[in-house]
Amino acid sequence: MTPRATPWLVADVGGTNARFGLVNRPGDEPESVAALRVAEHPSLPDAVAAYLDRYGGGVRPEAACLAIAGPVQDDRYALTNADWAGTVSELGIPYVELLNDFEALAISLPHLAGDDLLSLGGPEPVDGTVRKVRAVLGPGTGLGVAGLVPAGSGWIAVPGEGGHAAVPAITDLEIDIVRALRADGVPYVDAEHLLSGTGLPRLHRGLSMVRGIAPEAVTASEIVASDDALAVETVEVFLALLGGFAGNVALTLGARGGVYLGGGVLPRISERARASTFRARFEMTVPALSGYISAIATSLIVAEQPALVGAAAWLAQRASNVELV
Repeated sequence: MTPRATPWLVADVGGTNARFGLVNRPGDEPESVAALRVAEHPSLPDAVAAYLDRYGGGVRPEAACLAIAGPVQDDRYALTNADWAGTVSELGIPYVELLNDFEALAISLPHLAGDDLLSLGGPEPVDGTVRKVRAVLGPGTGLGVAGLVPAGSGWIAVPGEGGHAAVPAITDLEIDIVRALRADGVPYVDAEHLLSGTGLPRLHRGLSMVRGIAPEAVTASEIVASDDALAVETVEVFLALLGGFAGNVALTLGARGGVYLGGGVLPRISERARASTFRARFEMTVPALSGYISAIATSLIVAEQPALVGAAAWLAQRASNVELV
């Protein structure tokens, strides 16, 4: 198949970075991939224009698929953890599809295999052709959640805002941390409040208060890089809570095809995640269903740009149903 005269634009737009790429043929992986800092651009249209001028040779794509870290509705988008909001008409691209970022990540799952995945316990990941419900979640700037459901010969992604469900605190320590944060001015502690890049410092603060240590202002990067006892314990509690949250998602969706973890936090602590209580907490979510949940694989997505792969796959699927100009 010859390259398109005008490539398609794909994007993964998060609260911190916006990643862009160009797709020359349906089924191809994105090329000319580059990340732009969200804080350095006043709006999504400005970032798109900057990418195309700087990395795309000034091409003007006639179709695009944008994965957005936040709720999307029809042609409108709004980032949950940044100020970008608007409509796709402002982009100046004739055909635009909007996806939630974890919706795009879900669509990528059948295309991931081998070195794209790292086991976090349980059985090996199922083959991409196995038609069972899958779930994807992950801590980045926020906490994303989505499902992937087989439908006919294809798949349907089910996006949501599951990261704002209640945090699964079950140990005495975890409950004490939640209580401390509530007393500190957080009336409702949801999962994203602790299980995200912005949540790690909050978890560190809550644990400090429980341990009787004066809280310090630290970043997520500083916490995961530190060998300080409080920082190490913060990461341990983080991974345990994440295991419980992942188990809840698996049971809610019936994700017998596996639970996949993405986002920007876990790849930096992948070996600690494998050695942690993550998998044990995942399997003990509901003891009466231990056999059900122990048969579900948990895998960390380590592919470089999986949301861009999902956006490209979505455009290729749409190309068979609608005429992309």
